[in-house]
Amino acid sequence: MAAAGTSGSSQPGAPGRWSLHGKTALVTGGTRGIGRAVVEELAALGAAVHTCSRKEAELGERLKEWEARGFRVTTSVCDLSVREQRERLIGDVAERFGGKLNILVNNVGTNIRKPTTEYSAEDYSFLMATNLESAYHLCQLAHPLLKASGLGSIVFISSVCGLVAVFSGTLYAMTKGAINQLTKNLACEWAKDGIRTNSVAPWYITTSLTEGLLANKEFEASVVSRTPLRRVGEPGEVSSLVAFLCMPGSTYITGQTISVDGGMSVNGLYPQGMLKFILSSI
Repeated sequence: MAAAGTSGSSQPGAPGRWSLHGKTALVTGGTRGIGRAVVEELAALGAAVHTCSRKEAELGERLKEWEARGFRVTTSVCDLSVREQRERLIGDVAERFGGKLNILVNNVGTNIRKPTTEYSAEDYSFLMATNLESAYHLCQLAHPLLKASGLGSIVFISSVCGLVAVFSGTLYAMTKGAINQLTKNLACEWAKDGIRTNSVAPWYITTSLTEGLLANKEFEASVVSRTPLRRVGEPGEVSSLVAFLCMPGSTYITGQTISVDGGMSVNGLYPQGMLKFILSSI
């Protein structure tokens, strides 16, 4: 018998503990990078997924690929920096999924890398609207759908730059730090509604957002030197954690920001070669 407030499938050995069959999900920005990996991970585990992008042609290409793989994925064009389009998106999701939503993955995010003194008011407004306001507003809009599902899960794609200072741009780091705090507040406030909220905080992952930087081998070497696992991460290594946080097997986890960073955020004096130098000096 399940304990009060849990699903029977959350118990060890229960069928469906590691499955998303019968679940519904909204994943924002699902045509490339981490978002695409999340869409495919959730769909492969049995979820019906809706995703969105500003680029209609790209959505069409991905949809053909997903249909060929037998995934249950629907799409819509949406610029999440625009309030009215967010409202239309959630209305569409409510209609498609019968007024219920099990999973919301707030993935959309972008960056403008500049010294802090060079950011314009337009840069500030754009990054805040895209990275923070859109996720916050979608949570507000999706709350009734998540509550109606009985066991809702929100996952934010944050960043380690919201936890420690890294060379990512101050505004981007500000938005991710705010996302991490939003995660904690919603986890406490919405627990009574059966909604869990967690964040996943990646380090450098091979996506279109980082490919320009990582093409610089000196820069990549600097990133790797600060990463105990000595490599850059892959989108699938992020999506697997996202999927876990949406599963019945994770129903006692909420309010957490979990790093997917190869150990970077716990690293101290372990740049490449440093350990060898220290040991040789003893």
